[in-house]
Amino acid sequence: MSRGLISPSEWATPTTRRVLRGAQALLLGGLLLAGLGPVLWLAKAAVTPTQDTLRTPLSVFPNGLDLANLATAWTRVEIDEHFSNTVALAAGSWLVQLVVATTAGYALAVLRPRYGGLVTGVVLGTLFVPSIVLLVPLYLTVVDTGMINTFWAVWLPSGAGAFNVVLVQRFFAGLPREVFEAARVDGAGPFRIFWSVVLPLSRPIIGVVSVFAVVAGWKDFLWPLLVLPDPAVQPLSVRLPALQRYVELDVFLAALAISTVIPVALFLVFQRLFLRGGALEGAVKG
Repeated sequence: MSRGLISPSEWATPTTRRVLRGAQALLLGGLLLAGLGPVLWLAKAAVTPTQDTLRTPLSVFPNGLDLANLATAWTRVEIDEHFSNTVALAAGSWLVQLVVATTAGYALAVLRPRYGGLVTGVVLGTLFVPSIVLLVPLYLTVVDTGMINTFWAVWLPSGAGAFNVVLVQRFFAGLPREVFEAARVDGAGPFRIFWSVVLPLSRPIIGVVSVFAVVAGWKDFLWPLLVLPDPAVQPLSVRLPALQRYVELDVFLAALAISTVIPVALFLVFQRLFLRGGALEGAVKG
């Protein structure tokens, strides 16, 4: 029998059950309001005239909808151009992070080189270095290599994160080693094991890393601002704040809403494709 703060006999009491369920409903409602409230308000403000947003910001469409805000934001703010830049930056950062995390995690957790423990310690040690400390030397490196105003200036540094490497390494270390031994007996080499055995078993962790990488690349502001000074190659996260002073409030909020919808949709897509249980089902049989 499971134990908790409330005993089964207390749960059987109608008064206690009603009070606890009411408290749970209030807590859930508060969490939904705190989490979804700002997003819902932004969605409402995106199709609300500026005067209504300023005078009665919490009213629900006091003078109707203004769907033209979305079309104006898409054309006047040039969201389509900066949207494509954002997609390219996020996709490239995702690919670089995924390649680095999976290959490094495979080498440290499955191949287990002689000095793997030392390398793991060094990787873990980089987690304690504040990213702001590396900002200047990393920027100077990008300038010296001539990558300013190119997507490579964002793609390549994104792969240097140790968090994803540690995350993937821990997952790979938990995979059944009997599968690797069976593959070696069948004549599979290290690359074959990585491609045909490890990656198919690692869809959950690949999904987690993908979500982290895409969302981080989509909302990154400081680094793209430094290495992409040309507005033609800037993503939405950098370009929208620069355009705020030149557009009306309702159009600006509509642009923000459009840029916010994309990460949510991408998260749902990644969750559906990767974050499924049963990745290890059937890995070892007999």
